Amino acid sequence: MSEVAVVSGRGAGRWQRGHPWIFKSDLIDAPAPVPGIVTVRERNGRVLGQALWSPLSEIALRLLDRNPDVRIDAAWWERKLRVALDRRDGVDRHATAYRLVHGEGDGLPSLVVDRYARSLVVQFMSAGLEACRGDIVDALERVHAPTGILARNDVALRRREGLSETVELLRGEVPRTIEVEEHGVRYLAAPWDGQKTGAFLDQRENRAAIGHVSCGRALDCFAYHGSFAIHLARGAREVIALDSSAPALERAQENATLNGFAHVVPVVADAFEWLREAERNKEKFDTIALDPPAFAKSKASLPAAIRGYKEVNLRAMRILASGGHLFTASCSFHLGKAQFLDMLQDAAADSGRRLALRAIYGQPVDHPEVLGIPETGYIKGAMLEALD
Repeated sequence: MSEVAVVSGRGAGRWQRGHPWIFKSDLIDAPAPVPGIVTVRERNGRVLGQALWSPLSEIALRLLDRNPDVRIDAAWWERKLRVALDRRDGVDRHATAYRLVHGEGDGLPSLVVDRYARSLVVQFMSAGLEACRGDIVDALERVHAPTGILARNDVALRRREGLSETVELLRGEVPRTIEVEEHGVRYLAAPWDGQKTGAFLDQRENRAAIGHVSCGRALDCFAYHGSFAIHLARGAREVIALDSSAPALERAQENATLNGFAHVVPVVADAFEWLREAERNKEKFDTIALDPPAFAKSKASLPAAIRGYKEVNLRAMRILASGGHLFTASCSFHLGKAQFLDMLQDAAADSGRRLALRAIYGQPVDHPEVLGIPETGYIKGAMLEALD
């Protein structure tokens, strides 16, 4: 069985420029078709390091360590996990739910680890990483001493790796719902069956930002479990939590009640239709949070996605009260930062409003976006203020 992958100069160049992936098209000599860790070298014999090997994936190799002689075992994973933990120093002072490992952003490609109080939820996104599962779980227990570790491997990405989509308890116990806190508000995460690993942790700081300026009548579009709504409720006299899913809004109502907020009103409706109707009725809101799902699932869908983003932002701008604040975001990786701001500029021009750009937002420190690895960044956000 070969444990060496030979790659082209183009593939080696990606590593030299700081990107950890080498694609199948850059393989000159492939290892045996068994996922795991392999040594990578160029045709001239120069050794480049060690990588996760996924025989069925277009992303064939993911860089782990440039030292070809280091032993990648549970102790190696433990060292890397401790470095990632140090990178998050201070996050636990204002949140009990946050990301511990952000894959390539932490130099641990295809691995996601999220903390919810004392429980950990993990995702193994490649076949090469799956082969290391035992060592990784052992290292997580030593570094974090969790009460339980749950694998949320029910992600479509694993199909491309030839892996099954499962939800599996790996160690200890993980509750169906977990109460967590962020910036003074509480909510219930759903690690077994909620979106992502149980909640949207990547908008944590942005929720707090719009919460700090919330006042009057507020609107949370695409509310899901009401994470923005409960922050808005701290300063607003009324919050409408708008979502197309009645079950999601039931959880939003639970979260509002958990914080003692009786002025969060759930509304089951399509956001596009509701916003158009609100504009026709000349409704006004002093604070709006607009955090839609990823409209652009691929490059091909980007033009239609931009039209969708522009539409909801245009409607939100038109119902924003004078002096009011709108936080708007996109989690579509295929929509770049410049395109996002261009879309907002176009929407503002068509809205007939004077809107000031007060701040631009990205991901929190526990979701590091690494320059040179665009796949590590996907959140774009902006705070707008209506000047008329």
